[in-house]
Amino acid sequence: QVQLVESGGGLVQPGGSLRLSCAASGIMFRIYAMNWYRQAPGKQREFVARISSSDSPNYADSVKGRFAISRDNTKNTVYLQMNSLEPEDAAVYYCHVQMALRDYWGQGTQVTVSS
Repeated sequence: QVQLVESGGGLVQPGGSLRLSCAASGIMFRIYAMNWYRQAPGKQREFVARISSSDSPNYADSVKGRFAISRDNTKNTVYLQMNSLEPEDAAVYYCHVQMALRDYWGQGTQVTVSS
């Protein structure tokens, strides 16, 4: 079955950096676009970044220039490098893939940005 397992979240001060990882299994990873979403308390889940199967990235306006998505098809892993973190970036970050019009989500990893 499809499994997406995120890691790398934690507590960071404003201006700091974190790198999230999402390890995928049960899918032919290299042929799918992979996404990162986030959800802050009391808010709807929102799109953060996407990387296509051909390594083309796409970002939400709120993270452009600060976040970078990448993938390693040899490890079936997608990454989200987050720099210049702001308190508004605090959320649970989720890995996502859509296959045959069905959505698969990881369990999420918590990112807290606070001094």
